[in-house]
Amino acid sequence: MEKTITPTKISGTVSIPGSKSHTIRALLIATLAEGKSIIKNPLYSLDTLSCIEACKAFGAKIVAEDEKIIVEGLDINQFKQSKDEISIDVGNSGTTLYLATAVAGLRRGKTNFTGDKQIQNRTAETLLASLEDLGVTVIRNNANNAPYTIQGPFKGGKTRMECKTSQFLSGLLIAASLADEKTTIEVPLLNEQPYVTMTLNWLEKQEAEIKAYEGYYNFEIEGGAIFHNFEETICGDFSSATFFFCAPVITRSTLTIENLDRNDSQGDKEVLSILAEMGARIEWKDTSVTVSAQDCTVNGISIDLNTMPDALPALAITAAFSSGRTRIYNVEHARFKETDRIKACAQILKQAGIEITEHRDGLEIIGGTFSSCTIDSLDDHRLAMSAAIAALGAEGPIKILNAEAASVTFPNFYDLIDKISN
Repeated sequence: MEKTITPTKISGTVSIPGSKSHTIRALLIATLAEGKSIIKNPLYSLDTLSCIEACKAFGAKIVAEDEKIIVEGLDINQFKQSKDEISIDVGNSGTTLYLATAVAGLRRGKTNFTGDKQIQNRTAETLLASLEDLGVTVIRNNANNAPYTIQGPFKGGKTRMECKTSQFLSGLLIAASLADEKTTIEVPLLNEQPYVTMTLNWLEKQEAEIKAYEGYYNFEIEGGAIFHNFEETICGDFSSATFFFCAPVITRSTLTIENLDRNDSQGDKEVLSILAEMGARIEWKDTSVTVSAQDCTVNGISIDLNTMPDALPALAITAAFSSGRTRIYNVEHARFKETDRIKACAQILKQAGIEITEHRDGLEIIGGTFSSCTIDSLDDHRLAMSAAIAALGAEGPIKILNAEAASVTFPNFYDLIDKISN
């Protein structure tokens, strides 16, 4: 799908859909819990649908309604002993793949995993190696990328795992909580730490016994947990909201963004602090925040994005509309997402006439005039949405190729762009 967006000021209010990260964790934990769980205000997107299908493959019974998902979970002991061979296609959902891969290690039967072309180009090497350390059998069909096959039992023990993505550790923490024996995990490298905090918060509600040592360098998981049914409301997704945080800064407008919990563990809420440092005005009121850059000078700054790599495309675009130099660094793991986002962002900005220097771990951007051009999303949802907010402040129209990629995490994104455009 091609979509052309023309420059415009924006105003009004948008309501952000539920968090993808919370929704997927809720679905998997509900699947592994006894009884019937209710997930309110979930995100309905392609990633969510992939996770629902994975949970059904594991044996959960799921009913998806307009504003809630009802999950009838499994008997964990029967799940561990199940010997059926099952297959799971995660589509484009890396979160589903890595969390479900670890969970599958609890089953005696084989679980075959695959995904789309992007997923098959993303390595799971350190996760698979740690699962093997803990007793799981891994059958590799494509080096350390999907497709691969997982077969338990997950025996527990000790492992050491570098986590270029926090999803590896989140998956192990969930699975190890349910294992029969104690598990110790040494983590010499951890990116995206707030998403591990999110997983720990979910597991704390399930009364899992986990000791996390300072800096999240070591974990001790007792095992033997029994997950219980729950009823939870999913708060808005700060990663999705980031595009609407940045849009008024790019266009020097004012916008109110609703359905957010400022106390939630999502790392991308820090985007608001970054925009404030650049010169925008940020005002919270209950579950909404107003971002304004009217009559503001927006300046380039240095930004450490290690904890929130998903914000890279939107902030790189925002930097192109600022005064002076912006340095984005410590985010090399953004090269291992749906695309090499550092390289892709550099190419987009060059196309638009922005002075850009690409580094191993980030970008240096000199703000300037964003020229009319055609931008290919490369089937990356965050690149598609970043191109859209760039168009709002560009010198002329921006044509977005493969614009439909936004539906992976934000199905009504373009509807909201239309709603706020003047």
